[in-house]
Amino acid sequence: MTPVWLVLNIGSSTIKFGVYACADGAPLARGAIDGVGLAPRLNAVLQGAPAQIAVPPAMDDTRRLTRWLLALLEDWLGPLDLRAAGHRVVHGGRDFGAPTLLTPEVIARLEALAPLAPGHQPFNLAGVAAVAEHWPGVPQVGCFDTAFHQHRPTVAKLYALPRRYAEEGILRYGFHGLSYDYIASRLPSVLGDRARGRVIVAHLGSGASLCAMQGLESVETTMGFSALDGLVMATRCGQIDPGVLLHLLRQGMDAAELETLLARQSGLLGVSGLSPDMRSLLASDAPEAAEAVELFLRAVIRQIGALTAGMGGLDALVFTAGIGQHAPTVRARILQALAHLGLEMDAAANDANATLLTVPGSRVTAAMIPTDEEAVILAGLQQCPGAAG
Repeated sequence: MTPVWLVLNIGSSTIKFGVYACADGAPLARGAIDGVGLAPRLNAVLQGAPAQIAVPPAMDDTRRLTRWLLALLEDWLGPLDLRAAGHRVVHGGRDFGAPTLLTPEVIARLEALAPLAPGHQPFNLAGVAAVAEHWPGVPQVGCFDTAFHQHRPTVAKLYALPRRYAEEGILRYGFHGLSYDYIASRLPSVLGDRARGRVIVAHLGSGASLCAMQGLESVETTMGFSALDGLVMATRCGQIDPGVLLHLLRQGMDAAELETLLARQSGLLGVSGLSPDMRSLLASDAPEAAEAVELFLRAVIRQIGALTAGMGGLDALVFTAGIGQHAPTVRARILQALAHLGLEMDAAANDANATLLTVPGSRVTAAMIPTDEEAVILAGLQQCPGAAG
């Protein structure tokens, strides 16, 4: 049996995975199950060949679905000599800033953070449990979305609340860190000398956020205590006046109802009343769809302006994630709105989803770089003490 590593990147509606040979890191299988909880579908690349597999009916539980996937991987590849598994874990709190071996004590501490990321953390940890059931005793490593932002200045993490709340952990943590970590590693080859300057990365997908970087490190980000803050997202509200939340509570809404409203019924879905999917909204003639798209764009443009002001200027803007990588219409509208910053869009390059989206000589460079969170998890797995290779 070939010694392998397993990478799992589990979200609320997706399970991304990869199996890699320990000898050289070559991918033996990579893919994703989309539509978890609705109509799951599996697309994969198996030893270089595309594969599409039907998901059995009634597989709507992340842990069961992950167990099914693990068994399927062994059907594809034969019995696996699994040396270690790496997982995306959304919330690492204040304590976890590097890839960490997932001992029972660590898992218990991460479970305690689940209320801070209820739409993600339980699913991440369900994957850990599934691997432990399928391969008892195999080392598992957590790689944290919050870690990339952990070294920001203290003032960038504080809310204007009495300091005791910060001491209790009510801080602006920031998320999408695995994606930003990967993009930061790619910036020098794409941007050259501008890579270490004032760069904003726009991770625009079902979840969406911005990260301002200087010297390839996070200095500010739009998400805060939870992944609800900042930009308009597929089903999440983004930035909102806390007075609205107080009003809804006074009207009789309880915490569970409020959480469902803000995390699952708002954003593009809530405003359009049609779909959380940007592709569907861009294709729709409904005025509500147009308003949802416009609200998304306004939030992105406004926050890019704020981050640019905070850094004293902008050298490059980088798009990534589902919308950022595959929606040239969205990118074009953002770039056109920000032309005053010195962004001169190359329309043909943008339409072609090219890497560089601005004309030569543009004062500010725009680029599109596909993200690869699984690559960051794999690197963390390889570097973590206790994860045997």
